[in-house]
Amino acid sequence: MKLTIKGNINKYYVQSLCMLFFPGAKFSEAEEVSENVPCADLEVTETGEGVFTRFSLGVGNETVTSENFIEYQEGFTKDRILKISVGRSVFDAGEKLMGVTPPWGILTGVRPAKVASEYLREGLGIQKTKKLLRSEYFLNPKKASLVTDVASNEAKIVKKLPENTCSVYISVPFCPSRCAYCSFVSYTTKRLLSLVPDYVDAVIKEADDVFSEIKSLGLKISTVYIGGGTPTILDAPLLEKLLSAVSRNVDVNELMEFTLEAGRPDTITAEKLQIAKSHGVSRISVNPQTLNDEVLQFIGRHHTVDCFFKAYDLALASGIRNINTDLIAGLPGDNFIRFSRSVDKIIEMHPDNITVHTFCVKKASDLLKSETDYFSASGGDTGKSIDYSQVKAKNAKYKPYYLYRNKNSLGNYENVGFAVEGSECLYNIFMMEEVHSIFGIGAGAVTKLVPGAGISGEKIIRIFNPKYPYEYLDSSIEERFAERRSRTESFFSSKKGD
Repeated sequence: MKLTIKGNINKYYVQSLCMLFFPGAKFSEAEEVSENVPCADLEVTETGEGVFTRFSLGVGNETVTSENFIEYQEGFTKDRILKISVGRSVFDAGEKLMGVTPPWGILTGVRPAKVASEYLREGLGIQKTKKLLRSEYFLNPKKASLVTDVASNEAKIVKKLPENTCSVYISVPFCPSRCAYCSFVSYTTKRLLSLVPDYVDAVIKEADDVFSEIKSLGLKISTVYIGGGTPTILDAPLLEKLLSAVSRNVDVNELMEFTLEAGRPDTITAEKLQIAKSHGVSRISVNPQTLNDEVLQFIGRHHTVDCFFKAYDLALASGIRNINTDLIAGLPGDNFIRFSRSVDKIIEMHPDNITVHTFCVKKASDLLKSETDYFSASGGDTGKSIDYSQVKAKNAKYKPYYLYRNKNSLGNYENVGFAVEGSECLYNIFMMEEVHSIFGIGAGAVTKLVPGAGISGEKIIRIFNPKYPYEYLDSSIEERFAERRSRTESFFSSKKGD
């Protein structure tokens, strides 16, 4: 897509708006114009009274132009007014030219609940917040209601979080097989899986250092989340070794939550679950993605529906109190009828958590190596599937508490976590809402230092571990530890000086 911009506006924001109508688009200012290349021109003019925008969008011989002016107003920063004005122009032109109305309006980014949370903190109330999301950001009524409910439920949980807390994320980026839609840093070949024992040893060494550092900073750990990949790809002795490292560094009985993302049903055994339970794991995920064997086979999941049911029964028998299951709407080979049957069966099983994702093809996924026709602005019947899951979850007394979106998801739809009252995944909330620091351990993990009470500065600091397991193992551990300690201690130094 050829995109030209005149004016002071973040180009990535404009690209995100354009991708509402052209998912999967690549951008170039130098691209030659042809019938197959959409062209967009944006002009932004800031005056003393407000922001004027003109956006022209063309495909082939058809072009639509939209103009918009918004006055500065009390309670809105100039940056917000600027984004709303640009967003309205792009939305109006895209809707007219493409005949598609994005359900999330002009809200872009991973965290659509952020704006609703800000309105609620300002004391606008639930109904006023929903109204503003519809009028200012063009959300359809269902999404405005959903995101406001999520923001309200999150706020109640975050309000109870004590000060001086943090969370810990431990990465185990290995899987028994790679899903066709996946682009996560997870490894499946025999050569790479041979790294697992050394990898666990390295992670334990880093964990000992990180837990020690957290203690020296005077922070209390609220949640620990072991994710992947598929952490239960570890055999029983290695899983015991890893969980022992956690339980010797922190009193797991004082944690608000301890999650082990089991994920793949074909990696779950009664022995592993008992090891998890004995080390204080309080929450696990057993994820079918779909309850249709044909779809499972097509997307590269090496387990059956029956395998999921058996793994879920083992999870129930383990005594671990909180069980999550994941479903994905819009998977290749799936349709509304099949997906609705999966939703019905999962709700009938009544797990504590149900997370419903929208199918999203990443650029590095195997699917795009053989197919390219997976991007869709309308999403086919995915929207109908998402709506069905949300209505069924609400009728079954589940509350939406966690919401995020990915780029290039079908129809620009969302991923939502639903939970029985009191069973919400706290780590997901704390991580997504950036309410306290997250310390990352392992390959691809990110330490995210979040300003809080007594800490100067307004920016979140991110410290990245080596992305790939072989890089993680080859890197100088002591140098990495020293660099992280230096940056972390500097970040928290103002607090120490009070």
